[in-house]
Amino acid sequence: MSEEKWKLETISVHGGHDPRDDSNSRAVPIHQTTSYVFENVDHAAKLFDLQEAGHIYSRISNRTTEVLENRLALMDGGSGALVVSSGQAAIATAVLNITRSGQNIVSSSHLYGGTHTLFQHTLAKMGIDVRFVDPREPENFAREVDDNTRCMYLETIPNPRNSVADFQAISEIAHDNEIPLMVDGTVTTPYLFHAFKHGVDIVIYSLTKFMAGHGNSLGGAIVDSGNFDWDNGKFPEMTEGDPSYHGISYWETFGDTAFVTKARTQYLRDMGPCISPFNSFLIMQGVETLTLRMERQCENAFKVSRWLEEQPQISWVNYPGLESHPEHELAKKYFNAYGAILSFGVKGGFNEGKKLINSVKMISHLANIGDARTLIIHPASTTHRQLSDDDRKRAGVTDDLIRMSVGLEHPDDIIEDLKGGLCAIR
Repeated sequence: MSEEKWKLETISVHGGHDPRDDSNSRAVPIHQTTSYVFENVDHAAKLFDLQEAGHIYSRISNRTTEVLENRLALMDGGSGALVVSSGQAAIATAVLNITRSGQNIVSSSHLYGGTHTLFQHTLAKMGIDVRFVDPREPENFAREVDDNTRCMYLETIPNPRNSVADFQAISEIAHDNEIPLMVDGTVTTPYLFHAFKHGVDIVIYSLTKFMAGHGNSLGGAIVDSGNFDWDNGKFPEMTEGDPSYHGISYWETFGDTAFVTKARTQYLRDMGPCISPFNSFLIMQGVETLTLRMERQCENAFKVSRWLEEQPQISWVNYPGLESHPEHELAKKYFNAYGAILSFGVKGGFNEGKKLINSVKMISHLANIGDARTLIIHPASTTHRQLSDDDRKRAGVTDDLIRMSVGLEHPDDIIEDLKGGLCAIR
């Protein structure tokens, strides 16, 4: 049976690696090297001209990282993947790969705070305009598109808004305008959401979060579906010659892997957001247990959210798995489960929420999600602190919002710890 026919659980453990390619090592070795020996001068020239596959220097590619890239591509059913140093690096690389000064992208306003800051401020310094829209109405995307729009962008389950968009409808709008749909799938992973089956062209991950799951390694990834037609007249950077590689055309030469190849050989080469082989190795250890962890964490999040709904100190609970969630039906349509991120409001606003956060013992107060441990934070004063009041409102980050990333502990213990926190605000 070919790897492409394996189920996700099998790919997570075996995908992209043949032990015979690594001295029959069952585990993927850590290739902790900066560079690779050439067979001869002609071999070196072919590698540098992109005429032959292989490794030159670990800033551009590394054998350990290559296995992780192959595994991620198989997990999503994509044509190829590029692994970089962080989720932020993955987002920036993916957008810059097809966008330049004077052009724009249309993005959901329901975003992680770091992404919003990247889009609103850093890309603006490069002359790239980002037009933010409410993703709950697909037509909002259509209204902002013009001849200089390069892609549409959204998060599968926005952190911490937890809204759910109609991916198929938005992808149809993108494709009607002959531009790709990019989606950040960090919160859902391939376990919850089959992005490419619903019209997504490029999916981006912060591997730091659920994909790794252990909270000790940074990493990011871009996975290309291989389905988008870059030869539609709108993307000369894909079809015309690259002068830094003697006029090579990425589309003509690499076909359905053109996007990730260009990102690797231009932006990873020139800007250097490479991941260390050791981090690639550690992330793979987490990927092997992804399906087991996500199943348990989603179950725990559902139980905790149901319990929170019944507490008199809580004014609201936002979790896509609850029937009270406004996009619950869309979540049922698109997702295999509802994720491990939930948010809720404490009566009395943030001052009372501070008492809750300061009173929990087992739950960790820190700026991360997707850990094996349960985490809690107040986004308005931390992850979304740099946003203006209006931008925070559009992102759904209210002053009373508390975000939880639910971990692998027993749900009774998570609830018991929350009980102690709620007692502090009675």
